[in-house]
Amino acid sequence: MIKIHPTAIVDPTAELGDDVEVKPYAIIEANVVIGEGSVIGPHCVVGAGTLIGKNNVCYSGAQIGVPPQDLKHLGHKYGRTIVGDNNIFREFVTVSSSTVYSETEDELRKATRIGSNCLFMACTHVAHDCKVGDYVIMANGSALAGHVVVEDYATIGGLSGIHQFCTVGQYSFVGGMSRVSKDVLPYMITEGYPAQCFGPNVIGLQRRGFSNEAIARIKEMYRIIYRSQYNLQQAVQVILEKIPDSLEKTVILEFISRSKRGISKGPLTPADAVLNPISDELV
Repeated sequence: MIKIHPTAIVDPTAELGDDVEVKPYAIIEANVVIGEGSVIGPHCVVGAGTLIGKNNVCYSGAQIGVPPQDLKHLGHKYGRTIVGDNNIFREFVTVSSSTVYSETEDELRKATRIGSNCLFMACTHVAHDCKVGDYVIMANGSALAGHVVVEDYATIGGLSGIHQFCTVGQYSFVGGMSRVSKDVLPYMITEGYPAQCFGPNVIGLQRRGFSNEAIARIKEMYRIIYRSQYNLQQAVQVILEKIPDSLEKTVILEFISRSKRGISKGPLTPADAVLNPISDELV
């Protein structure tokens, strides 16, 4: 049974699934689709053309699929936003639609996209044309600029900012109050102003069921990339030669090859390279 509070405004073209609840003073704009079991909280806005999956919960004041904060977009009808299932949008979260509107399959791929099972804490922002994967956590006040990609299981700490066109790799952790202007390598902890890579996200990887052997491989790849005297091209070659074939090796090497902004730097000094030579065996 659909529940719509009398003070809510729901466009006649909107499609609401079974057991959707729209709370007081919420606004659902034209051509919105909301999957069953979702809750749109008080004073929320779901922008025109937004597609929302099942069992999503929007807390008070969340704005999902609203027009992008992009001067080039002024005067356009609206873009598109596609949201998966089981996401939580806490108070005053904002998610901007894409800067392109079209019904074609090709243009729908350009929509702002959010996967499933994500948590967006209060006052987080996802800008236009972003792609957010599954099981992503964004802590309070963190923000993605336009065209950012956040891969599965990544965590972004509070008050952190991610520069436009950056990619945050899978299973990575971005520390609070970080300024991220380069791509964040998968499996790593990156933080600071500007952000630097400080090593593998060991606790996070253990919680997600990574084996000791997999974590050891990730540690050694970190040492090769960040705590040696190799440049990145040389480090990639050493990884190809020294690290046994594995999913983690493939993920890191493919991430580096796709990177357009370059990966975040590490806290390496010449002394670090002397004190931490590359080992002949995984540790």
